[in-house]
Amino acid sequence: MSGTTSGGCRASPVIRFEAVSKTYPDGTVAVDGLDVEAASGEITVLVGPSGCGKTTSLRMVNRMVEPTAGRILLGDRDTATIPLTELRRGIGYVIQHAGLFPHRTVVDNVATVPLLLGRSRREARRDALGLMERVGLDPGLARRYPAQLSGGQQQRVGVARALAADPPVMLMDEPFSAVDPVVRGQLQEEFRRLQAELGKTIVFVTHDIDEAIRLGDRIAVMRVGGHLAQVATPAELLNRPVDSFVAGFLGRDRGYRALGFEAAGELPVADESVAVLGDDVAEVAGRARDGWLLVVDAERRPIGWLAPGDPGTRAASAGVTVTEGLLHLGGTLAEAGGSLRAALDAALSAPSGREGRLLGTVRAAQVLTAIERRAATARAADARELVARLEVAADEAAAEAVR
Repeated sequence: MSGTTSGGCRASPVIRFEAVSKTYPDGTVAVDGLDVEAASGEITVLVGPSGCGKTTSLRMVNRMVEPTAGRILLGDRDTATIPLTELRRGIGYVIQHAGLFPHRTVVDNVATVPLLLGRSRREARRDALGLMERVGLDPGLARRYPAQLSGGQQQRVGVARALAADPPVMLMDEPFSAVDPVVRGQLQEEFRRLQAELGKTIVFVTHDIDEAIRLGDRIAVMRVGGHLAQVATPAELLNRPVDSFVAGFLGRDRGYRALGFEAAGELPVADESVAVLGDDVAEVAGRARDGWLLVVDAERRPIGWLAPGDPGTRAASAGVTVTEGLLHLGGTLAEAGGSLRAALDAALSAPSGREGRLLGTVRAAQVLTAIERRAATARAADARELVARLEVAADEAAAEAVR
């Protein structure tokens, strides 16, 4: 459908919507003049409120819904000219609740499309078992039926099935919305890992702007009535919403979320005295600073914070060693070279007010100083850009006046 790469795998084509509209017989306009491109090998997220046409747009790619006007190109081919069976077998499709066949085992669900393409049952099942492992499923679940799986497991089966024929394109319609937040986060992380390995062209629909920001390379925000409001990278969207609708849809904390796309850079890291799991509590109590002592494991990975002066700790400290049961847990850790958001979150979530790392610790105030410095630099750059635009406009006006 789109040629092959030098490695023998089908290349991932660009998907282009060109003035695409969908109007139903009753006059309802679901999508109105949509122009957007899903870049090769990237995740393009369609996001917006209910009734904005995002799912209709997605389903027009594999012609489950036929456009009323305009065209959709898959690579250099108009999808309207591709035989329907060929088109759909070259596109992976994942929906809410996985859409699994209830009468088929997990392994046979995953093997569905390869079997339709003429692969032997043995070969298709062998490859299906490999895909199950790749999406984080225990191969021991292969002989179970969908009803015997948890919601998260069912969604993983749905993703594995969509990948089974190695399609260059995947369409995903709110695939993680029907599971609890913890499982949803796990599925999102696994999906990002898979995409980094596979490089598919993916159109992903969600109503959740946080999911869009977390997963998308580019995000297309749609308004009710099927109008495109803005297309941008997550960082551009958070920093420069095109209008009040987009800003409102992003939410009031978009400034904080935008920090996730800003590198922390060099932060002032302080040396931190530590205790190691297994140390005597009474012996290490004197190392505490401001009443807190960072505890690490044998490989100097931060585990939690010990408060030697805490009455509960003092009562338990006589002749006992440092264990996780004595620690204040729950703080996050930020990696060197990570984002400003990760650094600030780690500093704020540590009970000591310091963020423990192998390199040392940093306080929230120090991260905020870095944020203010970065914001001032950005404002100065914006001002220079505005002056440049005004100068260009003035020159053009002067030239027009001379003519």
